[in-house]
Amino acid sequence: MTSAALDGLLDRFLLAGGEFERTLRSVRPGQWTLPTPCTDWNVRQLVNHMARGNLNHHLLLTGGGRAEFLRLRDADALGDSPVAAYTASVRRLADAYGQSDALCRILDHPLGPLTGRQALAVRTADSTVHTWDLATALGLDDTLHPALVDWLHEHLDAVYAGLPETPVDPGSTHRYFAAPPGEPAEAPSRQARLLRTMGRSPKPHRTPPGSPPAFTPRRGLAQ
Repeated sequence: MTSAALDGLLDRFLLAGGEFERTLRSVRPGQWTLPTPCTDWNVRQLVNHMARGNLNHHLLLTGGGRAEFLRLRDADALGDSPVAAYTASVRRLADAYGQSDALCRILDHPLGPLTGRQALAVRTADSTVHTWDLATALGLDDTLHPALVDWLHEHLDAVYAGLPETPVDPGSTHRYFAAPPGEPAEAPSRQARLLRTMGRSPKPHRTPPGSPPAFTPRRGLAQ
């Protein structure tokens, strides 16, 4: 990854985690079963994917491997306190990345061997895009943090370099990141272009809470 993509990487992860948490705190008791842009997941399952993903990356960073990652991928990580569980998962992973050699370790990731550095970058991308998924499912303002949008827009190639599943390589299977069919009616914003690249179809007007997502949904990657 380029130096520009690496600068402040842990801070970006914490920013993305904080943005997801801010949206998560808006979930009301009756909204956990609402559909999300990821067809296999309702709101609770999406949040569990995020918390479990952080815990699984902590597992990889501390010597665990691909098989255990995949075995635990859908295991419940939220319990009775989803917000607290998610917040704790972010802090746990961030603390592990605070170790001096963490970014240089080679992880046995489901997508193939990754440095801790690239795994954290992919995790930050996942956190950012799933924040939009969660906000959309809840009918909230879906504007992503501009610093995260700018970073991903400029460094998406570096974030996913060498991975078998990537939104930017024509040779990828595009199982998760295939752009929705058709072209936008007008020149989209940088956020809209990023979301389309990541397999989403952002709409100019949000759907009311409780309505099915009106776009081509994609399930999250094994991140």
